[in-house]
Amino acid sequence: MTQGQVTQGHKVDGQPAFVLHAYPFRETSLIVEAFARDFGRVALLARGARRPRSALRGVLMAFQPLELSWAGKGEIKTIIKAEWQGGQPLLSGRALFCGYYLNELLLDLLPREDAHGRLFSVYADTLRRFADGPKESDIRLFERSFLQELGYGLTLKHDEKGQPIDRALYYAYEIERGPVRARETGGAAPMVSGKTLADLDAGDFSDPRSLLEAKHLMRTLIAHYLGGKGLETRKIFLELQEP
Repeated sequence: MTQGQVTQGHKVDGQPAFVLHAYPFRETSLIVEAFARDFGRVALLARGARRPRSALRGVLMAFQPLELSWAGKGEIKTIIKAEWQGGQPLLSGRALFCGYYLNELLLDLLPREDAHGRLFSVYADTLRRFADGPKESDIRLFERSFLQELGYGLTLKHDEKGQPIDRALYYAYEIERGPVRARETGGAAPMVSGKTLADLDAGDFSDPRSLLEAKHLMRTLIAHYLGGKGLETRKIFLELQEP
């Protein structure tokens, strides 16, 4: 049997996963929102996880690689085993805050039970980089992969007419059309240089201007796909910046 294989009785064994969020259920249990490699975002019931002697207590930690086994037929399955895999330092400070931002994106935009194995790997790699000290470029690269994996693929190599991106020009990035040469649009779309589009495509943020423009572009795109819903992590960050 391979990891994550579904067996008879709708049982899943040894599935690599991360906890995105958990909240109390009844007196002693938890509902866990997990991101599983082969199943995407899943809702799981951790029976008795809040009891002092529960085998699940202290294992279901966010940002830690786990192997989860569960069973059930409904929308919320039941965890039957959880094992910590180790190898990921605990996040703290700014790294912890950045991790919560990634989790909020996944919770708000990733459909339930829609597998994204590549995004799972990108998420795990990003958490490992966060542990060494989070960089803004790590967040931009995750956002790029996240949007691409969810089918909101960024158009970075050519403009809306199919012409190759000119690094020397500026473009308005229109969500339904992609990059439009600045002189050919009069809308409120975010402006971004051709160099920034090329750098974003290559994952190269050595140029501070490219990093700043990519941040504004990603913020606009994510806000659009959230449908006006604000991110709690962004609100908290802004509050922390106030004098």
